[in-house]
Amino acid sequence: MAKIAFLFSGQGAQHPGMGKDLYEQNASVRALFDRAEALRPGTLAQMFDGDAETLRATENTQPCLYLADYAPAAVLAEAGIRPAGVAGFSLGELPALAFAGTMDPADGFALTVRRGILMGEATRERKSSMVAVIKLDNATVERLCGEFHAVYPVNYNSAGNLSVAGDEAELAAFAERVKEAGGRALPLKVAGGFHSPFMDNAAAKFAAVLKETPFRAPEIPVYANFNATPYGASVADALSMQMNHPVRWEQTILRMAEDGFDTFIETGVGNVLAKLVTRILPEAKVFTAETAEDCAKVAEEVRAHA
Repeated sequence: MAKIAFLFSGQGAQHPGMGKDLYEQNASVRALFDRAEALRPGTLAQMFDGDAETLRATENTQPCLYLADYAPAAVLAEAGIRPAGVAGFSLGELPALAFAGTMDPADGFALTVRRGILMGEATRERKSSMVAVIKLDNATVERLCGEFHAVYPVNYNSAGNLSVAGDEAELAAFAERVKEAGGRALPLKVAGGFHSPFMDNAAAKFAAVLKETPFRAPEIPVYANFNATPYGASVADALSMQMNHPVRWEQTILRMAEDGFDTFIETGVGNVLAKLVTRILPEAKVFTAETAEDCAKVAEEVRAHA
């Protein structure tokens, strides 16, 4: 019997129109989106009709992506496809936690709005950005980062794929060093240097918000970015460490495989996580579910392989 995990997409995957067909075709999705719209007016217009630049702003990206991530998971669950565990990449950890029952989905949205505001403020405190370094091993990338004052390895995606956050003034020189070493540095569609010391102030403020937020223990395992292990009962403590520490994605997927997961469904926008899982675990069954058509197809295929 397949052991299924849902994976919730992170920032960089957003695009205009995301979530629109699920909103139009599914009553429970429409109810959640309408509650979110009441909490943050203008969210649906940004999701469905906003331009790429609007969606790139962290304050907008995060709440919009939260909804676009959560919706396919809810639709799959309604179709009888229920995961034994979940993980989310960066922002995706918030809808993963909500899906796992630690909080009401609308409360998760409100928390995500606050997170996006704090991280957006941090991006304006100091100009920073991110690049994905490919074709180099982690040790080499870490060594190259060490040559600069404010360049940090942050997202450990898969072998030969490590994202780096850095001061904008230093990233160009860092990219040249990467090229000299035989790698490539590809800009990411994000507005700041996430999961690094650039987010220290935001992380401290978010930790205070989390201390005042009531959480329930997860109903299914939620694998944390911070340490690649399942959350315990203290959700706030683990989540507070996420914003300004690296994402241990490759380690997370390997840990899930050790725990018996062999089928991974990326719920949300794009297929970045699905591609990473395929690289990390070539033998795994991997699916993507973003649209209503995707959800129906994935549900059928998963049932056929059950």
